[in-house]
Amino acid sequence: MQETIEQFVETICKATEKRESLCIQGSGSKDFYGGPRSGTVLDVTPYRGIVAYEPKELVLTARAGTTLVEIEQALAENNQMLPFEPPHFGPGATIGGCIAAGLSGPRRPYQGSVRDFVLGVRILDGNGDDLVFGGQVMKNVAGYDVSRLMVGALGTLGVLLEVSLKVLPRPLQEITLRFDMDEKHAIEAMNRWAGQPVPLSATTFFNNELTVRLSGTASALAAARSNLGGIELLDGALYWNSVREQDNAFFKSDLPLWRISLPSTVQSINIPGTQFIEWGGALRWCLAEADAMSVRMAASNTGGQATLFRSDDKTQGAFHPLSPALMKIHKKLKQTFDPKGTFNPGRMYDF
Repeated sequence: MQETIEQFVETICKATEKRESLCIQGSGSKDFYGGPRSGTVLDVTPYRGIVAYEPKELVLTARAGTTLVEIEQALAENNQMLPFEPPHFGPGATIGGCIAAGLSGPRRPYQGSVRDFVLGVRILDGNGDDLVFGGQVMKNVAGYDVSRLMVGALGTLGVLLEVSLKVLPRPLQEITLRFDMDEKHAIEAMNRWAGQPVPLSATTFFNNELTVRLSGTASALAAARSNLGGIELLDGALYWNSVREQDNAFFKSDLPLWRISLPSTVQSINIPGTQFIEWGGALRWCLAEADAMSVRMAASNTGGQATLFRSDDKTQGAFHPLSPALMKIHKKLKQTFDPKGTFNPGRMYDF
């Protein structure tokens, strides 16, 4: 595999010398996310394979081109999982793309985000230097954990080579319950249960139906179900997979899809369109033709931010505008890791 890395380095150095841009790409399953792609494609999928996996230590290290399917199969053999339940959005989705996009699935508010489980990374920076940050234990650095900068950076800071992740045991049992209620009462219920000893592991609300997943021991689930009530869904696993992969009825639309993050207790946001609520109320998916400024203003007014997740037109930017102070930090990080602006220009912001 060292030969593959050397080929990557050669490509980076040539592009840097000619002041050309590179489009870092895995399977392409998340090409729709973020700003427009540009530059010569640097395919990282040849650099693949699980480097190390210690089930007893709950740690896995894999090369960036390794598919999520391969990783999840290896974990399943030891009754373990990626706790943040990452979406694939395609059969060839890679762990590198997972980290670069930084997207988490339905389990995120109850187990943690992608960033929470990254222990270390190996990258190539804009000079072609091979850099390693973090390690393979939870406490591995003093000061800022640079490895977590790569989560959600969409490849703008470097070419991911390897990533080390903390994994967790799979729940012993899971059940899915559904309740008929309006949005106001659903948001109140999700936030109330989150503060109680209820083994929540996922929540959604759509079309006056609150759906809740519980994970844990048989006794804990029995007690929770007795306390909460609701109707059990026999196809619960299929439902949560459809939410994670966005292939249920709500997401099958040609309208622009907004991803709005805001405080979980917010009752409503002033955006016309159809909404699907996740993460106990903290994540609102919205299908709307509204202009970007009005959507982002509505999100800001509730203490949140709005990302244009899927759309044929992202001329107004995919991500919520940053404050001047945050933009300055972003630009300094870009200058530090990729001084010539070689990697994925414009994928996050206009630089």
